[in-house]
Amino acid sequence: MGESYELGTEECVQLLHAGVIGRVAISTPDGPHVVPVNYSVVDDRIIFRTTPYSVVGTYGTNTQMAFEVDHVDYEYWTGSSILARGRGEAVSDPAEVQRIKETWPPHPWASGQRNLYIAIRWSELTGRRLGPVVDAIRDRPVDRKSAGR
Repeated sequence: MGESYELGTEECVQLLHAGVIGRVAISTPDGPHVVPVNYSVVDDRIIFRTTPYSVVGTYGTNTQMAFEVDHVDYEYWTGSSILARGRGEAVSDPAEVQRIKETWPPHPWASGQRNLYIAIRWSELTGRRLGPVVDAIRDRPVDRKSAGR
């Protein structure tokens, strides 16, 4: 069993940048929902695309949200979990959407129109690591070139 360690903000940001798939948690009138999304990070915001009629599109703007991304390496028995909390907002300014597209566009895997950009500007960012220190090169969860970048 590996020991658990708290991660600093910089390590959390690095691991957010290394991921591609995370989960968004929101509260709705029917109760909590957790939805997997493909995401990107632009400045201090997590960006993903959805449909305006999805659960997240309907209830995810102007409300508190949580976002989690995990990395597990079974070979080296290491892992990390990053949790970001903040207010979800629709990105509607065309210039800002263009800047996101030029910086790091999120690429949804699900079919259909995903033309609503949602941003979570984190107000809280925490993380934990399990196991030995992660080697930034060896243990990088995803090579961006293989993830469509």
